Amino acid sequence: MNRAPVDAVIFDWGGTLTAWHDIDFHAESLALAQAVVSTPTPEDDHHRYATALHQAGSVVWGWSRDEQRSATVDDLFEQAGLSHDPELLTAYREFWEPHTLTDPQVGPLWTELRARGIKVGVLSNTLWPRSWHRGWFERDGVLDLIDGDVYTSEIPWTKPSPKAFGAAMEAIGVSDPARCVYVGDRLFDDVWGAHNAGMKAIHVPHSVIPAEQVGHTEGEPDAVVHELAEIPAVIDSW
Repeated sequence: MNRAPVDAVIFDWGGTLTAWHDIDFHAESLALAQAVVSTPTPEDDHHRYATALHQAGSVVWGWSRDEQRSATVDDLFEQAGLSHDPELLTAYREFWEPHTLTDPQVGPLWTELRARGIKVGVLSNTLWPRSWHRGWFERDGVLDLIDGDVYTSEIPWTKPSPKAFGAAMEAIGVSDPARCVYVGDRLFDDVWGAHNAGMKAIHVPHSVIPAEQVGHTEGEPDAVVHELAEIPAVIDSW
């Protein structure tokens, strides 16, 4: 039985449900460049493609930071002025695979929350398709513990827009933001955004946010946890 003043806990993905890793963005862009489709010419250069894609990444993440406007992998290539074949994204996905591993505490935590009658949700700012994220959750044995999940690649908005948080609530089937908690690693997107949407916010301060993704405001969380397993005790304290 849910005796807490909480109907749902919604989680960020990268850096919250997964461990934060420093990324070699040039290597990432080189992997992404493997999907470029072009007529081979002497001028073809994957490093040149990678540079264009890296610059495009800064642009589309700027859309998220400044306009709360979502983007997809297709938008990334379009912004770089490059054509690509989605079937050739294998190297890019394999590059990210080691960084997608679900924290071992997630399964027990989500099981406990659901046993209390608290719904579990995911809301992630991401360029990647839903199928990638759900595939990683399935790989790690936690997909069936999610009541609703929203990836910004499939909606018009990104965090910290209240509309993104509203889409997550709708996916989970809850209606009162005051009875929802958002858990994330970013003080702008996750904490300030959740408060703007009327939710409580728990900060997981493990990530080093890239300077170009830091927003205009830092939120003050309702609680800070250093391990996800601490969350039930935080809810009990409320």
